[in-house]
Amino acid sequence: MQAFDFELTQRVIFGENSIEKLGELTRNLGGNRVFIATDRGIEKAGILARAVSALQNEKIAAYVFADVSPNPTTEDVENAVAVAKTEAPIDLIIGLGGGSSMDCAKGVNFLLTNGGKMEDYWGINKATQPMLPSIGIPTTIGTGSEAQSFALIAQAETHVKMACGDRKAKFGTVILDATLTETLPRSVAAITGIDAIAHAIESFVSTRRNPMSQMFAQHAWRLLNANFEAALEPKDPTARSNMLFGAYLAGLAIENSMLGAAHACANPLTARYGITHGVAVALMLPHVIRFNSTLAEESYRQLHSGGDLADRIVELKEIGNLPNTLRACSVKHTIETIDIPILSKEASGQWTAQFNPRPLNIQDFTKLYEAAY
Repeated sequence: MQAFDFELTQRVIFGENSIEKLGELTRNLGGNRVFIATDRGIEKAGILARAVSALQNEKIAAYVFADVSPNPTTEDVENAVAVAKTEAPIDLIIGLGGGSSMDCAKGVNFLLTNGGKMEDYWGINKATQPMLPSIGIPTTIGTGSEAQSFALIAQAETHVKMACGDRKAKFGTVILDATLTETLPRSVAAITGIDAIAHAIESFVSTRRNPMSQMFAQHAWRLLNANFEAALEPKDPTARSNMLFGAYLAGLAIENSMLGAAHACANPLTARYGITHGVAVALMLPHVIRFNSTLAEESYRQLHSGGDLADRIVELKEIGNLPNTLRACSVKHTIETIDIPILSKEASGQWTAQFNPRPLNIQDFTKLYEAAY
């Protein structure tokens, strides 16, 4: 067996209604004045009220920024930090929601404790000062941000996604409570669920994979593949619970092995066209799997022995009513436009591209986009 380095540093509380333990957990971490990053959908669904109530039961003050946008930008983080500073001293940070809210919470932790701007932390381990204890509470069934030390924040001007990673930014405690996903619409369940599936698949074959990351990725795939369809309906709490746990396991796999070309292709689509991240990843994933199969076919077969993996992803997308072509997402590609060459150049520069099992150049990315078009 190959040598590897794998880190597990989180406390995970899993179970229905475990959100009710938030106050106790916060108190145990020394929290008295807590900042929560979330969005209006979470507030409207009553989930924020449940979190605040749990904190108030322990007489913990909660200060909220509920305006996190999808694909959070540097502007989101700066606005959240401004709120947090007016309520200083904050002694604990909570990310409540999907990946956007959790990434924003990590971004706030960077700036509140280390100062500067998000661009200063683009890369790995650039924070020089200690960071605040933090708790991640996912309310979707797919991003895996709660398991990772990276905050994905887009530059407000260019929409380029920055991966800002630091072990100190990783949530020390995670609450996985499937009751928080009950109000998740079918479409969002499909989008986040397919994103988690992509995490499991890409991390399983990444060039940085190791026996531990593959173990987590494989178990994640089994849970996600088996429960995806049932989890689209909120009336099946068991399926959503399994998806929530599978998404977390896939996030652990990413943290210790990275991703690949599907995510490299997806980021420019999100930046240029506003295509939701999970949709963009799902569009590209079957084509990337087929491209990689010349080198990774045996690994794909090890992951999914029930037939062709790319065909299974197409089937899952159809079940989730997700678009199957870039044309359906209004990506232009005619003689008069140069969209795909631009996308290919941008994809080739994405960080995750270097971990794909089969090396790619700009021409390879062009072929992938052409196939998806």
